Amino acid sequence: MTRTSSHMLASEAALHAAGYRTIVGMDEVGRGALAGPIVAAAVVLPSGADLHSPPWSDVSDSKTLAPGRRASLATHILERARHVTIAEIDAPYIDEVGIGAANRLVMEIALRDIERNCVPDFVLIDALTIDHSLPQIGLIDGDARSMSIAAASIVAKVHRDTIMCDLAGEWPRYAWERNKGYGVAAHLDALRTAGPSRHHRQSFRPVRECGAIQHG
Repeated sequence: MTRTSSHMLASEAALHAAGYRTIVGMDEVGRGALAGPIVAAAVVLPSGADLHSPPWSDVSDSKTLAPGRRASLATHILERARHVTIAEIDAPYIDEVGIGAANRLVMEIALRDIERNCVPDFVLIDALTIDHSLPQIGLIDGDARSMSIAAASIVAKVHRDTIMCDLAGEWPRYAWERNKGYGVAAHLDALRTAGPSRHHRQSFRPVRECGAIQHG
């Protein structure tokens, strides 16, 4: 057992000791982006696997992983986790309900989807709680403290990055394959020059200040 994997499984171990058996870890990505969807994933770790050995013991906050390693771990999680679901909400609906509501809603959808395949009895979520009757904890820095949440963060990020790279083929001027829709200087320069696309979040100030959609 490594110290890192033990630390990442401390929340799950405490819940198992309290009698919970089907623990769902959840996280979202894309909340702060100017374009593209917000994506959430829900993951139930396998019960029979050695979670203290690679590749499970390599699961950690998706932001700290190199892209290739993150993609490899996402494949492993999708293939070996007991259950995984992914949900997304696109830019127009984010504009309609607001990013805070969309953030919670996308996780509620992912949890609802996973309930079609199993009966969860506890939910671990990165930093917040959602409108659901299941007992839950909003774990601050959860993607760095819980393997379930970290696994969800990896799956969600790889899924969203793939979406943005695919959209970059349609909208090359924004270089989404590099910035994934976040407000880096090159993306902001393209917004000011070309105006927003239909995948931009019109309710976000940097997009709103560039005027109405110019094309698409």
